Amino acid sequence: MTMHTRLPFSRRDLLKAGGVLVVGFSMGGTASPAAAARGDGAGPPDPSTIDSWIAVHADNTATIYLGKGEFGQGNTTGLLQIAGEELDLDMSQLRWVRLDTNVSPNQGATVSSSSIHRGGPQVRAAAAEARQALLTLASNRLGVQPGSLTVSKGVVSIDGHPGRAVTYGELLGDQPFNVKFTGMAPQKPISRYRLVGTRVPRVDIPEKAGGTYVHMQHVRVPDMLHGRIVRPRGQRAYGAGAKPAGIDEASIATIPGARVVRKGDFVGVIAPNEWDAVKAAELLKITWQEPPALPANLFEHMRAAKTTDTVIADWGDADKAFAQAAQVASASYRCPYQSHAPFAANCAIADVGPDGALVRSSTQDIYNTRAMLAVVLGLPVEKVRVQYYEGSGTFGRSCYDDAAQAAAVMSQAVGKPVRVQFMRWDEFGWDDYGPAHLADVRAGIDAAGKLVAYEYHGWQHGWMVNETTHELALRTPPKEQTSGPPSIPVNRMSTGSMYTVANRRVVSHAVPMVGYLKGAPLRSPLDLSFAFASEQTIDELAHAAKMDPLEFRRHNIGDARWLGVLNAAADAAKWTPRVAASSLSKAAVVTGRGIALGTHHVSYGAAVAEVEVDTRTGSIVAKRICGALDAGQVVNPALVENQMVGQMIQATSRILKEEVRFDKSGVTSLDWVSYPVLRFAEHPDVVPVVVQRLDEPSTGAGEEVIGATGAAIANAFFDATGVRLREYPMTPERVKAALAART
Repeated sequence: MTMHTRLPFSRRDLLKAGGVLVVGFSMGGTASPAAAARGDGAGPPDPSTIDSWIAVHADNTATIYLGKGEFGQGNTTGLLQIAGEELDLDMSQLRWVRLDTNVSPNQGATVSSSSIHRGGPQVRAAAAEARQALLTLASNRLGVQPGSLTVSKGVVSIDGHPGRAVTYGELLGDQPFNVKFTGMAPQKPISRYRLVGTRVPRVDIPEKAGGTYVHMQHVRVPDMLHGRIVRPRGQRAYGAGAKPAGIDEASIATIPGARVVRKGDFVGVIAPNEWDAVKAAELLKITWQEPPALPANLFEHMRAAKTTDTVIADWGDADKAFAQAAQVASASYRCPYQSHAPFAANCAIADVGPDGALVRSSTQDIYNTRAMLAVVLGLPVEKVRVQYYEGSGTFGRSCYDDAAQAAAVMSQAVGKPVRVQFMRWDEFGWDDYGPAHLADVRAGIDAAGKLVAYEYHGWQHGWMVNETTHELALRTPPKEQTSGPPSIPVNRMSTGSMYTVANRRVVSHAVPMVGYLKGAPLRSPLDLSFAFASEQTIDELAHAAKMDPLEFRRHNIGDARWLGVLNAAADAAKWTPRVAASSLSKAAVVTGRGIALGTHHVSYGAAVAEVEVDTRTGSIVAKRICGALDAGQVVNPALVENQMVGQMIQATSRILKEEVRFDKSGVTSLDWVSYPVLRFAEHPDVVPVVVQRLDEPSTGAGEEVIGATGAAIANAFFDATGVRLREYPMTPERVKAALAART
């Protein structure tokens, strides 16, 4: 049953920046008066003040203001653990509030596994500063030096005299700290941790399990209209847009209350009833200008493109080393466009009036969404307010901003709140896809099996800057992010960096995105492709050297932490040494195992996969995957294990099944049939292993085992069949073709 939450305010109330709004959108308990007051104006609040991060209440609880979104990864729980550790508060004493541009600090986008890695240090520092300020107040109240005080569950007492005590709530309850960061507040030593490093249950699960958690798709507001976008089924070549040649508005005249909304080339329909909006989008007669053709041969087109080349790594003399190598492995690898494919299509509600806008969406970055909405609406940025509601998974930059902008354009046109829900063909057909990738890889070893040379050339286009609604409504030209953090060059971490090799060259060939499909970050951007190519090349050298794949990697590993995850995954899988593909069978169903390394940014990932291959049907079944991850100080091992399980299952789906297909006119993968994913019954058994290093900084844990998992499956296929697949997804058709070519 679908839950609908009706918010108890009028439209006028929602557009006002009053404190009641914060209470209405709070999570994890009732919001405090301090939280209410900070909703009075546009944010972000001053990050250099303690009050922007923490409020202490009279009941001896605290609200922690986070700038990282909860997407189901459990980061809210982990960040609260960090705050509770420094404040000496229990989890039951901590609250948090929904992300809101009038309330939340700006911690940047919730991307790149950054919540604990980058957001955690800010929360830890704020909590340490708050504790120091509270101890100063307690010192004055109790008449002793701060060094004589101890704290437990927010109760400050004199060491050895527990009867002389005062609570945080009594010291500050619902009053501001009015203290700036000093940068000098001591943080708790690891030896005294009691929350960090423990398996605290996730704070969001009780409401989710009980069916009371409010997702974006559940939200309703008074006087709301329903909207749908109208575009061709499946996006065209990027840069072509979707230009209407003619619209027959009379074609929906029989649908009660339905009307067309057009701004520039943007076309949508609205109606009081949702099903009527769906029918209107379906029945509206519209003709589209003919777009330019998409490439008939994607990878040949990419290789022939005029590229912008960047040398990512270059040391030694690779050409000389290859000439002297005892064995060289080289091949080209082809990797597809893939979709974000959230289970529920994206949704947003916008209420745009003459004095401002309130938009609710499932954005990964409330402040960037606000800025983009301001441009599309032609409003000052401080007049736009964005509030976050969790969706059904996004796995990167899916269509959440596109939906939010579409809702805002329609609301501004009709002067009422508008809820836009994408249809499945909108979500799949107009997604910002994870880009395709072409790789040429070669590596060489000496007679002792030591790597002497490594070279990787990768071709891919970058990521878009503006959403489709923005480009259509404002008729802006196509714009691609070609440099800086939002761009996507070949990742030096995922291309041989884990091995000791004296001569290494990595080159990224940036293909212009115009004329291809629209690209954006997809979970562990392109690392699945990098590992698929790189780790198969490493495996080929192990085979050429007649060495066990695990022993070959140990022989060439360049870092103790890489060795740690490699051994942890192998131990979990009970790996026994043998050369890959050394015991091939002629049975109809054959088995194999493979191992691989991979990462996204700075963490360390490894995986072992066990597969079955039906040589008659070409079907590959991943039976069991053991993954290991070293993410430094792991705040909550259960959260990371949960993330690893999801990564290994999703990587299995992507390596075996997922591919965005298109013809010359546009994308044809528009539903779960034409874009299949791994079904529940097909999931492998997964074993996550967390390599805990409390003395190291926390690093990312949401993406770093994906590449290793996909590559391990590819290596397991070789072990089972003696055949390499150089293109994924590893579909039955490709398997049968490869096996036929072998014979």
